[in-house]
Amino acid sequence: MKDVLISISGTQSSQDGGDEQIELVTDGQYHYGGEESWFTYEESSLTGMEGTKTTFRLEKDRVTLTREGSVNSQMMFQDGKKNVFLYDTPYGAATMGVDTKSLKTHADEHGLKMDIVYSVDVDNIVLGKNIFKINVKEIKQ
Repeated sequence: MKDVLISISGTQSSQDGGDEQIELVTDGQYHYGGEESWFTYEESSLTGMEGTKTTFRLEKDRVTLTREGSVNSQMMFQDGKKNVFLYDTPYGAATMGVDTKSLKTHADEHGLKMDIVYSVDVDNIVLGKNIFKINVKEIKQ
């Protein structure tokens, strides 16, 4: 396992036409395993999910995002597929869908790059389109 710097930039477009930009740079842990790689980090008050551990697991044809702590969920991204997940917060739980439009990943022993384009819905009502660009780089000692 390696210490890494994780950069996440994203755009969230709501159905009413508003765009929200997010930028997150944090430290974390990364494991490269060929068939399966993963990275993990602790959320902060900046994301509104303080006390939550976030893990992205990359496999051959999918990426699984797991959050554990103050927020609990497991979202699965598969190119061209829709998956349903439970989003559990201190305020209540909701069943949501994630419809992956595009998933591109590249991982090696020094880090990874990932681009995900997806939409999220509740009860089949689309909340918006999301674009995430994630870059994980090994911290040189």
